Amino acid sequence: MNRILIVDDELNMRLVLSAMLKKEGYEVAAASNGSEALQILKSGPVAAVITDLKMPQIDGMELLDRVSQKYPNIPVIMITAHGTVATAVEALKKGALDYITKPFELEELKNVVSKAIKTRDLKENELLLPPEEIERGGIIGSSQSTMDIFDAIKRVAPTTTTVLINGETGTGKELVAEAIHRNSPRKNNPLIKINCAAIAETLMESELFGYEKGAFTGAVLTKPGKFELANKGTLFLDEVSEIPRDMQVKLLRVLQEQEFERVGGIKTIKVDVRIIAATNQDLLQSIRKGDFREDLYYRINVFPVNVPPLRNRMNDLLPLVDYFIDKLNRKLELDIRGMDDAVTELLMRHKWPGNIRELENLMERMMLVAKTNVITVREVPSEFLTNLQDNVIAPFSEDNASFKDFMRTHMENVEKQMIIKCLEESGDNVTRAAKQLGISRKGLQLKMIKYNLRK
Repeated sequence: MNRILIVDDELNMRLVLSAMLKKEGYEVAAASNGSEALQILKSGPVAAVITDLKMPQIDGMELLDRVSQKYPNIPVIMITAHGTVATAVEALKKGALDYITKPFELEELKNVVSKAIKTRDLKENELLLPPEEIERGGIIGSSQSTMDIFDAIKRVAPTTTTVLINGETGTGKELVAEAIHRNSPRKNNPLIKINCAAIAETLMESELFGYEKGAFTGAVLTKPGKFELANKGTLFLDEVSEIPRDMQVKLLRVLQEQEFERVGGIKTIKVDVRIIAATNQDLLQSIRKGDFREDLYYRINVFPVNVPPLRNRMNDLLPLVDYFIDKLNRKLELDIRGMDDAVTELLMRHKWPGNIRELENLMERMMLVAKTNVITVREVPSEFLTNLQDNVIAPFSEDNASFKDFMRTHMENVEKQMIIKCLEESGDNVTRAAKQLGISRKGLQLKMIKYNLRK
């Protein structure tokens, strides 16, 4: 169940929000200030944070900064009164997902929380490389394709050219967009992100262009859209293929003219926005199916950047593993030093359908359950080993080799490496090594004979 964290120093507001969200099926945690909120975030997973702006000790803006730094996957929604809307807009520019104004309707709360959950689920927060490394010109990974990505970033970042980033889910498209913005002349202005797949079709126009007070039921205040917030900066349209076709016409006009009207408004608003789009779909195929406009495709595909899947750049895997160990040690307050060669072998054999996001999730899981400061095969999830079947059965079927036989041989190799390591750690004490492996002394002796490990 998705857990929503409510942060507000007013008890009544916490109670009202809790009741509304529980009615919609969410699990709720509540805090009266930012300090309590940070403790709750440490205690377990949170799908989204809804926080008031004005609070004692750590206020909503400072909480936003800390959540963005330590929990970048968690979307933050601001609660604001009419008089602090300008501050809420500033919070959006600093990375908040959205804001709601007091008093608010249940439907408005439902929409914004639903968007937050979808954004959390769809967000590509895996790390191809950290933004600070990009600014220094450093990289994580040594594959040619990674070098090509950096070359593309260096070429296009100083320009205003529209960029289309192509790649599977989990490859790091959002981080490439961040790198382009951080290395551009617009780096001191907002980078506004919108995941088009997380927005309901009926809300897409108001998300992009904003709305005027009274434009529709619930529009109690004028609200700027993402284009307006991104003025002088960059707008990142993630999953651009999910924009409804009728909205694609309006988007095309804004890209061409750099002007638009808010929903319910008549005033034309001019902006200076650099567009970076990303997709995990084949847009040319979408054009053939009639789902995506060809003229919009050529407007956004001025400078394409292709981010290959991890399976096509396995030279980057071990540098990424080292990076995640360092990152997760700091995040989880651990002291993991590395992993066994047997684990490395398993990781290198995997095809990584979830790409870098899958790798980071696996590393976090193994590090949390590691019994020593070195990750061993004992920490590799059983389902990961089972999933190796999908990755290796094809090449072996060509030789008519039984996959079952292959997996048995492979797991025997892993078992042998585990026994060797435990014997080394125990100083060749068979009793201690057997206890560490969780088998009987006699059982270990039999396996040592099987693998020719007796001295």
